[in-house]
Amino acid sequence: MKHGLLAWAQSLAEKELAEPLRRRWQHSLGVAQRAAGLAHVLGGDAELLVSAAVLHDVGYAPRLAATRFHPLDGARFLRDVHGADDRLTRLVANHSFALLEAEERGLRDVLEAEFPLLEDQRLVDALVYCDMTTTPDGVRTTAEERVAEIVGRYGAGSVVGRFIRRAAPEVFAAVARVEAAPAAQPR
Repeated sequence: MKHGLLAWAQSLAEKELAEPLRRRWQHSLGVAQRAAGLAHVLGGDAELLVSAAVLHDVGYAPRLAATRFHPLDGARFLRDVHGADDRLTRLVANHSFALLEAEERGLRDVLEAEFPLLEDQRLVDALVYCDMTTTPDGVRTTAEERVAEIVGRYGAGSVVGRFIRRAAPEVFAAVARVEAAPAAQPR
């Protein structure tokens, strides 16, 4: 795995998250660690996945929260400020079924227009797997426990609670696809 993109991504995520949002930073590190465990099956896309994993929540950084929808804010920051790779920004923008949350927020058309979904289902599923099997503290968990934790933290009637309950079947299916691939078993 090359390390130019990854070193940049980790440095940028740390700069934006480590101090103001320590727990979010721990989550991002845990998601990146999960992604690194899948690197052996992603070949040339391994660095892209790990970089997207460490950056997926960068839009939570207080200074970046323009719309208060972190996938869109993070992807815009990566694209507009850093000229980041299109596939990286699209992964960040659409991580973990963000289109469904964008719909809840009235931002689906904006997200789809600016950052179309990647057609590489393998990469999309891998990022969902990494994010949705990592706790807010960066520890491994099951997707079912993670969804329950999100609903509990935000409340079932909140925008995030409604979104994650809608997205849960898709999350579980993506996680199952990654876990079912014999070569994808994390090392």
